[in-house]
Amino acid sequence: MILMNSVLVATDFSEPSAAALLYGRDLARAFGARLHVLHVAEAISVTAGEEFFPGDIEGLQADVVKRAAARLDSLLTDYDLTMLRATPAVRASSNAAETIIDYAKRLHVDVIVVGTHGRSGVSHLFMGSVAEHVVRKAPCPVLVVRPNEHEFIVPDPVRVSARI
Repeated sequence: MILMNSVLVATDFSEPSAAALLYGRDLARAFGARLHVLHVAEAISVTAGEEFFPGDIEGLQADVVKRAAARLDSLLTDYDLTMLRATPAVRASSNAAETIIDYAKRLHVDVIVVGTHGRSGVSHLFMGSVAEHVVRKAPCPVLVVRPNEHEFIVPDPVRVSARI
């Protein structure tokens, strides 16, 4: 029997991340698990920050985190917050994959759900793959979701009837 107490969805607010959030919600609902939704905001390098943004680098970073937290809060529904006991989290880091992995380890997450853009070739070489790194180093299973691919999610009958 699979026991799942906590589900972590990592989001970068992209279309693949939106698909991952759907899967994460459904996994949490199916297993009665707590939902964690994490966004890793890009850390502002002090060296680069001073060059382009003279002044208060810490204040600028705090503003980036604050805006990301507001955006993350807007993704979560009342159902997420009450029934799935959703916990939104924003962390600033220059390494999103390691931050996701550390968060999962610290909270003893049972599964990580992450979206992927499906890049390959040169774009993969230059941009890397957060999802790939998470899969390789995660302390738990990882579900990688691509939007518009084969989907396991069946529409909720209440939502379907409401649209008709």
